[in-house]
Amino acid sequence: MNYLEFKEKFLDLGCFNIYQVYAWKPGFDRNNFVRWTRKGLLIRLRQGYYTFPEYKGKPDFALYFANRIYRPSYVSLHRALSFYGIIPEGVIQITSVTTLKTASFSNAVGEYVYKSVHPDFMFGYDLKTIAGDRAIYLARPEKALIDLLYIYPFYDTIQALEDLRLDDDFLHNDLDISLLEEYTSRYKKKALERRIQLMKNTYDL
Repeated sequence: MNYLEFKEKFLDLGCFNIYQVYAWKPGFDRNNFVRWTRKGLLIRLRQGYYTFPEYKGKPDFALYFANRIYRPSYVSLHRALSFYGIIPEGVIQITSVTTLKTASFSNAVGEYVYKSVHPDFMFGYDLKTIAGDRAIYLARPEKALIDLLYIYPFYDTIQALEDLRLDDDFLHNDLDISLLEEYTSRYKKKALERRIQLMKNTYDL
């Protein structure tokens, strides 16, 4: 198999899995994946999923890969909050929400963590267009905050919430408080409601 022919076929996908390759060439030699990865011609994202090194530094493609390599899922928590500028520093780890079991993957692109939730809580995300006209499933700001406080219950003190350094301008001008409250009510979790209220008190919302 000629690598250039292979690359011409799959480069535009951004991310692909081995089954797509076998559908194209049923007799494809899977040892090519190992050889081309060792030579730096491919990047292994997780078992059975690959991308090309050309995508490693492209803006937002790490988020696109997060959606693709473990589905269904959407990017949320710290990385989504960073995307919207709600927390100040860049976030290296990409945490997503899924109905599958909790999982994590480490590769040359980044660190991927998937937090499992009940299917009833798999809501509050949109399809966002990113660089290269790709689309990613990303939590809305209100849902990213709820996911954060639901999945990490240690955010239960004023100090812990202050340490998040949430952006005041966003919270007071762009955050939809009614939507935040509507989403919170769907959980029917008193502990979560208390943490959300504490966050609102901490940031005078």
